[in-house]
Amino acid sequence: MSDPVLLVEKSEGVATLTLNRPQAMNALSSELRRALVDAFQGLASDPDSAVVILTGAGRAFCAGLDLKELGSTGAPGAGESTRGGPNESVASGADLISTMERFDRPILGAINGFAITGGFELALACDVLVGSSEARFADTHARVGILPGWGLSQKLPRLVGIQRAKFLSLTGNFLDAETAESWGILSRVVAPEELLSTCRSLARDVRSCVPETVRGYKRVIDQGFDIGFGEGRALERRAAREHAATVSGTDIAARRESIQARGRQQSDS
Repeated sequence: MSDPVLLVEKSEGVATLTLNRPQAMNALSSELRRALVDAFQGLASDPDSAVVILTGAGRAFCAGLDLKELGSTGAPGAGESTRGGPNESVASGADLISTMERFDRPILGAINGFAITGGFELALACDVLVGSSEARFADTHARVGILPGWGLSQKLPRLVGIQRAKFLSLTGNFLDAETAESWGILSRVVAPEELLSTCRSLARDVRSCVPETVRGYKRVIDQGFDIGFGEGRALERRAAREHAATVSGTDIAARRESIQARGRQQSDS
């Protein structure tokens, strides 16, 4: 029997979700995307889970969409079913992100390693990010040849400023943990062995507050941030759908190896 693609652990009011495809750098296969959606929907009805910690097994937090799977099934279609069909990737990813954004309790992202493209977007769907010193961020949408549909083009400029966002998104270059902290992406950087204990300590701090107030506060912050932002997200989705119609799975598969080789070279430098 193969290992589950998502590990779920509950302890003392904290649910820890661990992406468990280390051999694939926790790339978001259709199975893993569905497992995450199901997990967050289940936790939403669990009154004993006050905080969620999201992390990855192995050396990556998440390498984004599973390009191997995507290359064999075709280009992503932003308007298609999330429960089947060859081109579900952008649609089901958007469902995952929106499920996380609707989740009414804090999500702490424990960024243990690489957070690349869709993995970067997954990280930005969390409420607070703590990074290992091994954390690395990259937006390789332009290198894959697709446009983002999960919010990155709108969230990142608002978080780090438009110039820095363009620097990352138009080059596909990697950002190290210390720079990510100085830019405001990470709230804190700690040694790898301290990452989960730091997040659990933060979770205890959250749990020491009034639960109803925490939920209400998160909601009002998110709603305020979304004013004027939702229109940009809709613009992004329309552009992603239109662009996806021009991209084939063969194109993506052909670019995959060069992207991985470049990532290995940059991460080692």
